[in-house]
Amino acid sequence: SIGLIFAFANAVAVAMYVVGFAETVVEMLNDVDALMFDELNDIRIVGTLTVILLLGISVAGMEWEAKAQIVLLVILLGAIANFFIGTVMPSENKKPKGYFGYQTAILVENFGPDFRDEETFFSVFAIFFPAATGILAGANISGDLADPQSAIPKGTLLAILITGLTYVAVAISTGATIVRDATGDHNDTVVDTVNCTDAACTLGYDFSICEEGGCKYGLMNDFQVMSLVSAFSPLISAGIFSATLSSALASLVSAPKVFQALCKDNIYPGLSVFAKGYGKNNEPLRGYVLTFCIGLAFILIAELNVIAPIISNFFLASYALINFSVFHASLANSPGWRPSFKYYNMWVSLAGAILCFVVMFVINWWAALVTLLIVLALYIYVSYKKPDVNWGSSTQALIYNQALTHSLNLTSVEEHVKNFRPQCLVLAGYPNSRPALLQLVNSFTKNVSLMVCEHEVRSAATSAAHLITFINVKNNFFQAVGLGRLKPNTLVMGFKNNWSDGDMRDVENYINIIHDAFDLQFGVVILRLLDGLDISHIQGPEHVVLMCFLVATDIKSPLSLTDQRLLESSQQFKKKQGKGSIDVWWLFDDGGLTLLIPYLLTNRSKWGDCRIRVFIGGKINRIDHDRRAMATLLSKFRIDFSDINVLGDINTKPKNKLSFKELIEPYRLKEDDMEQEAAERLKAQEPWRITDNELELYKAKTNRQIRLNELLREHSSSAKLIVISMPLARKGTVSSALYMCWLETLSKDLPPLLLVRGNHQSVLTFYS
Repeated sequence: SIGLIFAFANAVAVAMYVVGFAETVVEMLNDVDALMFDELNDIRIVGTLTVILLLGISVAGMEWEAKAQIVLLVILLGAIANFFIGTVMPSENKKPKGYFGYQTAILVENFGPDFRDEETFFSVFAIFFPAATGILAGANISGDLADPQSAIPKGTLLAILITGLTYVAVAISTGATIVRDATGDHNDTVVDTVNCTDAACTLGYDFSICEEGGCKYGLMNDFQVMSLVSAFSPLISAGIFSATLSSALASLVSAPKVFQALCKDNIYPGLSVFAKGYGKNNEPLRGYVLTFCIGLAFILIAELNVIAPIISNFFLASYALINFSVFHASLANSPGWRPSFKYYNMWVSLAGAILCFVVMFVINWWAALVTLLIVLALYIYVSYKKPDVNWGSSTQALIYNQALTHSLNLTSVEEHVKNFRPQCLVLAGYPNSRPALLQLVNSFTKNVSLMVCEHEVRSAATSAAHLITFINVKNNFFQAVGLGRLKPNTLVMGFKNNWSDGDMRDVENYINIIHDAFDLQFGVVILRLLDGLDISHIQGPEHVVLMCFLVATDIKSPLSLTDQRLLESSQQFKKKQGKGSIDVWWLFDDGGLTLLIPYLLTNRSKWGDCRIRVFIGGKINRIDHDRRAMATLLSKFRIDFSDINVLGDINTKPKNKLSFKELIEPYRLKEDDMEQEAAERLKAQEPWRITDNELELYKAKTNRQIRLNELLREHSSSAKLIVISMPLARKGTVSSALYMCWLETLSKDLPPLLLVRGNHQSVLTFYS
């Protein structure tokens, strides 16, 4: 955004310098009555011809431009010397036009301001400011310099020093030698100088008639006053030609170079065409043509005092942003930002940026506002599009710096229920293997909290002396992941759909992960889809496209009907859910995580049309009371709901126990059918087996899971998502096979279902 504004400012500057040149030429033509049409149109004609000539020099290459600049510099230096020589060569013929040589009275009179025609300090500043915009000429052609790192600082500082001293010296010299108003008439003299009130009177001239206006001479009226003062006036005209043409040529070269560098990054659409270079020096010929067109458009305005404030506005914006960028880089405290300038100070950069912005608004507030809106629009576009370029920007460094600072600050802040966020550790395997799991978790964590995906790493070591050993690092990962307070507090995993077909040791590990999570004060969330979650077997996890539909061309062989359903199911949380319900079966007070997750989901646009229905257990004779109590509680928690269902028959016996008996049959120990010693040995070898005593001890809990599944099918078969409190199993008391059978029985043949259990720490509060 800075580059575009700066390149445009340089392109408009071409017009200003060319118009300045054309004005001088036209005044010379006017002096000899050689105007082609009128002054305004002649300026346009001369300006157009001049910019065409300058374009030819620029296109010829940097060698020609550099040679032309040297010639112009020699002429300019001669003109400046010519002016100062003229200041010490007073002439009687020049006095009627206001020139008297160095006089203290004139300097004192001219020292204060005398703004006229509604002009102010800042309106004059806006016209004069472009005279100082050449300081970045070296930086603009840095690609053509042999040693830009050394040349640019030295050249820029010397340019500021020399031009600054020159401008001040010229201002003081003219202010000490020429009065503000003069008639040019030799007869406007006075004899009595005793009662004089102005400098001209004390020097023998009466220019008081100029107070009525109409005088052509003096500092306030004659734009060619330096020619009057100089020893040889034609050399001043040559100097004006040199100054304007050299500056125009520098701007005509600078703008395309800056624009070319900008276009190479292909940030803005349609601009890449200007990135192409030609010849051994990679000259931006297309950029030259664009700059020529912009310059020509402003040349047709043909009024220097109109063009100059426009340029001032854009250059001030560029300098303000450059200063702020430098300050921002220092603020980021990146080790890669190492300014080589000995006297650099970040606060000077900030002061410069603020000063530029202030002056912009003082000169013309609406033009400054429009410029800033343009810059902001360009910046927002880049931020939104995120182009595939990496500059190592100060923004990146500052984001890191801020993240580090805030992370450290968080460690000293005590946790509070009002600030609880479900920060999820997702056991997704390859993240692209279970897209539905990630999409759902992303729905309630995006821009709210943390989501970390974990893939279990197992390393295999083989040698002649060692058997293959597998190292499971999952438990260590629970404790190692995160930074300070930015660490997970909720474990999210997929339901192990194929658990009955695999090795029961994997089931043992799966259940142990749940127990370990509870031991480490994690909440636990398990997602079950009817068709399953894992799509990696279709083409291999490394080829599955993350968060994208797999189309037929991606698959090497036709998919089975089962796999087609699985692929469709894996993308169901990516699309808008439409009208429906999220059914929350809040069966235990786990701290509120079972309620919080549905609430966060309904805040997302994809789930915004879904309404929360709450199901709770109760007694037949207290249904209305329990419903009112639950409604009051949800209102205090500020959770919107569409309905509350109190299930009075939740504790009745299930209708069908046969399927559960068939499910557990392969996993029973059946200790009554074998010797006690053999039973104990088998239980030690296969601790996941279910004992008869265990079945009898947890008969009520088993019946509850069967009954809950019946009720879920009855009430929530059409829900978009079911969120239900997950049953717990005491570690070391309930076998992993029985616990897995409970989870299987509870969640089978249902819409997408989340089993949720908090760590019994409150995550909801009445207070906002």
